[in-house]
Amino acid sequence: MAHVLGQNQYGKAENRIVRIHRDSTRHEIKDLNVSVSLRGEFEDVHLTGSNANCLPTDTTKNTVYAFAKEHGIESAEAFGILLARHFVDDTERGVVHSARIRIEEYSWDRIRTPDSSARFIGSEEVGHSFVRNGQEVRTSEIVYDGESVQVISGLKDLVVMNSTNSEFWGYIKDGYTTLQEAYDRILATQVTARWKFGYSGRDGEAQPNWNRSYTHVKRHMLEAFAETYSYSLQQTLHAMGTRVLNNRAEVDEVRLELPNKHHFLVDLEPFGLKNENEVYFAADRMYGLIEGTVHREGVVPVIPVA
Repeated sequence: MAHVLGQNQYGKAENRIVRIHRDSTRHEIKDLNVSVSLRGEFEDVHLTGSNANCLPTDTTKNTVYAFAKEHGIESAEAFGILLARHFVDDTERGVVHSARIRIEEYSWDRIRTPDSSARFIGSEEVGHSFVRNGQEVRTSEIVYDGESVQVISGLKDLVVMNSTNSEFWGYIKDGYTTLQEAYDRILATQVTARWKFGYSGRDGEAQPNWNRSYTHVKRHMLEAFAETYSYSLQQTLHAMGTRVLNNRAEVDEVRLELPNKHHFLVDLEPFGLKNENEVYFAADRMYGLIEGTVHREGVVPVIPVA
């Protein structure tokens, strides 16, 4: 029986890089985790052991660091596009057909002190001290096949909560249902979101302002979460995706993964106390996992399930 080599790719995963921009006394930090994956004419590498068409993974790692120096890092998306185009367009003999760059970005906030605030009012701020921002991790995935670019941005580990304005009742009940209907509950989740841009990189198409877009997409999702009176986490998911598409023309598709971070009322009656929606047990496992995609009409969704 004949065997056929199927889909394959290789690269260097999780290249941790911190790039400090020292163009002024107010330093800027980009802290990234970059993973490179290449597809192309790699049959001989697998079948015969010939490395004639193999770009070493060490080379892809070195390229990440060299590009950070040569080009700087204005945004994860723009940096990923530069890398992807390089691996496909510039690799010897054109053996690389497509490149996928996945990036996680960790943000840092400036440390401010009373002395520095008073000292530099009206002049350039000296900024070289930072504290790691633990709110969320920014993500991006760039795929380039030699003709067009696909950019999917996102975030993960963004924990949000509504302490009221959430209900859950009227659901299917059978012999195994024990969940009590809730008319005033905590709604909490840890958001993982990814959104695809209409940008394709063809014919000199101008790139969106990636950093501004990220800021506003996140803002619209948070506003929708806060302003939606929720009868289900599914309803909230749809409201978050819809708000982004209604306000950000550069985005075609939004995929959300929302684990329901359950908060259960603690029974205080054994202690002679009445619990009026004030004291909860926060359970980290198990949890309901709500997933869904909202996309523009006529757009074929492409963001894969994680």
